[in-house]
Amino acid sequence: MDFDTLEQRALDIRDALARWEQQQYGREWSLEELALGLVGDIGDLAKLIQAHEGVRNADNVRALLEHELSDVLWSVIVIAHHLRVDLPAAFLETMDGIASAIDERQRPPGR
Repeated sequence: MDFDTLEQRALDIRDALARWEQQQYGREWSLEELALGLVGDIGDLAKLIQAHEGVRNADNVRALLEHELSDVLWSVIVIAHHLRVDLPAAFLETMDGIASAIDERQRPPGR
């Protein structure tokens, strides 16, 4: 599956949630609330990673990890879209920068 398909699915779900939020709260979540949701999902993910590593108890850890990783990805996609960030391009540029920094560290001094 390509990124455009993932992004469109995430945005379709965001639209459905925005309609539900409008019905429930009279408004949809703000960018700040979406970011706070991401922080909460990352906290849940961290706890599940602890369970995966045996320092917390949880049933169905694999399924819960898959769910939480998907929640985090959804939030990142939605926030990037909201901020008009070309996530695939930004990701590749960032990875190129990291790879370049790694290459620089591995070169002998003076080269």
